[in-house]
Amino acid sequence: MKLVKVVNWPICLSSLFLVSIGILVIYSSSEELALQQLIFTSVGFVLFLLISQLDLHILKRFVKPLYFFTIFLLILVIILGIETRGSLRWIPLGFFNIQPSEFAKVVLILLLAAFWTKSLPSWINIFKSLIWLTPLFLFIFKQPDLGSSLTLIAIWLGMLLVSQISLRKILSLILIGTLIIPITWFFLHDYQKERITGFLAPELDPLGRGYNLIQSTIAVGSGQLFGRGLGRGTQSRLQFLPEFRTDFIFASIAEELGLLGSLVILLIYLYMLLYCLKIANQTEDKFSYLIIIGVSSMLLFQVFVNIGMNIGILPITGITLPLISYGGSSLIVTFICLGLIASVTKNRKKFAI
Repeated sequence: MKLVKVVNWPICLSSLFLVSIGILVIYSSSEELALQQLIFTSVGFVLFLLISQLDLHILKRFVKPLYFFTIFLLILVIILGIETRGSLRWIPLGFFNIQPSEFAKVVLILLLAAFWTKSLPSWINIFKSLIWLTPLFLFIFKQPDLGSSLTLIAIWLGMLLVSQISLRKILSLILIGTLIIPITWFFLHDYQKERITGFLAPELDPLGRGYNLIQSTIAVGSGQLFGRGLGRGTQSRLQFLPEFRTDFIFASIAEELGLLGSLVILLIYLYMLLYCLKIANQTEDKFSYLIIIGVSSMLLFQVFVNIGMNIGILPITGITLPLISYGGSSLIVTFICLGLIASVTKNRKKFAI
């Protein structure tokens, strides 16, 4: 009975259901990777349970040390990191490779929550928040990891928008962003530029720049209403679909489980996000409120961008689908973030949607 009261069941059950779908899809192509994902899930879930019992305000004193330790890890990636497919993102630990860019997300959420709790969104404070964001962004963008870099910006924007910022400042930031975005083209790597041009006209180079996008949309469309069946997707099993366990796992799921299976996943994400936002609306503590908004911004952005690139409405950016895509660091960090939200509800009697 005590366990029933301790566990946040809405977050727990919805997250485990999504993880189970991911493990099943991974298992249908690789038992070894599915076992690894199960181990990552166990570690992440234990951390979820532990963090859900913490008083979030205890974390305030550790925010800056965690921030600078994350910077240290990102520098360590440059020195000791292993290169995979042109990207330098992982630090090898023998049995496990850690990806500091994933942990930078939760650290940024905690840091900005502590910052905006005691600061009003004046132009000076907005600039200060950008100073905290910039080192993380630049180190991760340099790896190169455009997806995680953009996720950090989404977190920063989401938390800024709920920090009592005026409409005039919001419009000014939109104008500034509109002017800056075209300039970023010159800082992108060649393969990143090819992804954008391939998105705009994939049919011009179907075996090159447009290949991933074309194969992904074929996989999604071929699933039709009920799908081909688990483990029977031709696009993924014959390896026409690239990265079908990570970046393009949604396309693999859509092919094998069809439109109905895809809708179930979307509804679970929707429920999780609405539940988190309801918790945010019911909490009177600003620090907790900002953490929930930061986590929700991260999840919403990753889900939207990943599914968007899988169905061909957004350029390919290499963002994983939370709780479903294969990957230890991503999965563990998502559980940690959900644990932060669950901790807000620890002393509350009831949240229901």
